[in-house]
Amino acid sequence: MSLALKLPPRWTEYLLTQPETGMGYQRVALKLKDGRTIRPAVVLNVEQLQVEEPVSLRPQDIVEITVER
Repeated sequence: MSLALKLPPRWTEYLLTQPETGMGYQRVALKLKDGRTIRPAVVLNVEQLQVEEPVSLRPQDIVEITVER
């Protein structure tokens, strides 16, 4: 089961400044408040986060997003 959630403006504004991995998406790694790193994850159109692994995640849990090249 995958997780999909809408990113808040803080992250969409940041992702607009980052390169796309492909047409309309960015492959990213997420660093969470609890120290975990989740990868791979995909952001579609700088606002829709999709994570394939089963994980409980809220937008406020994200402390860093890194676009992977």
